[in-house]
Amino acid sequence: MKKNIKKQSHATISDVARQAGVGKTSVSRYLNGELQLLSEDLRSRIGAAIKALDYRPSQSARALKAGRSKLIGLVLADITNPYSIGVLRGVEKICNEAGYMLMVCNTNNEPEQQNRYLALLSSHRVDGVIINSVGMSDESLQAFADIDCPFVFVDRKSAGFDCDVVGLDNRQAMNIAAAHLIEQGYESILFLTQSLAIDTRSERLRALREFVGDEPGMSCSHFEFTKEEQQVDHAIADFVAANRGLKKAIVTANGVVTMITAKALKRLRIDWGTQIGLLSVDDLDWAELPGTGITSVRQPNQLIGETACTLLLRRIEGDTGAYESHLYPAELVIRGSTAM
Repeated sequence: MKKNIKKQSHATISDVARQAGVGKTSVSRYLNGELQLLSEDLRSRIGAAIKALDYRPSQSARALKAGRSKLIGLVLADITNPYSIGVLRGVEKICNEAGYMLMVCNTNNEPEQQNRYLALLSSHRVDGVIINSVGMSDESLQAFADIDCPFVFVDRKSAGFDCDVVGLDNRQAMNIAAAHLIEQGYESILFLTQSLAIDTRSERLRALREFVGDEPGMSCSHFEFTKEEQQVDHAIADFVAANRGLKKAIVTANGVVTMITAKALKRLRIDWGTQIGLLSVDDLDWAELPGTGITSVRQPNQLIGETACTLLLRRIEGDTGAYESHLYPAELVIRGSTAM
């Protein structure tokens, strides 16, 4: 008489075999869909045992046996950045469609935390990594190289690490922004940004300066700040004082800087749209709500995430073709902040 095994939350394949009175090979064949190799009696007994024990195969173990973990890592520099949320949605959509689990890591703009997460993802044997990197130091590049799986960079580039890249066409984005400001008659521009060590930010500044530099009587300066938001207050006050009598505008490098700038202008009691122009790279969800709304350069964030994940899955499937760079154009959304 078979011994009745008590139902448990973590039944094993051995438990199923004992409950059904069969060998583990037969259970494996049943689970792998090789039903033609089993008699009707064996199929019935194994099925009943699985139901009685509430047995659930370990998907991770089965994936690893097949040579894959079915895990993808997404490393974000700052999860609070609205850009990151859009990218996350796109990556998650493609992962769900392809049957992959997503491991999301927020580095909070800390290089050491980024390297720790990369080591963690390696220990979980992820099949690939999508990364919006904090930086491209030698240590970071070595951390990338230490993981034996495909990478895709989002909104980042590196001459020291070869992989697919997806992001915004920064030159096109800043050209349409600058053209709009020139059309509106602005004479002086302040570009506010966090660290210019991030190549996409420096690209935006360079493109803006080149476009403005060709316009007679127009100037473009910039201010690079750290985490001390109070620095932005001083930078804006100095910019206003140095450009009295000129029509002036602030261009922010991304959505995080836009929020910091909006707070600084409120503290300084400077109204955008009447006293100063304001143009944001990133069209924030709330950009149309305050005052007259904030003119924005809209990035296709979710599409960028979808493309990055699609490229990564192709590499996981064995694509060894030349690395690709997908740079998407921006859309200018004009609101009252630049209509003065």
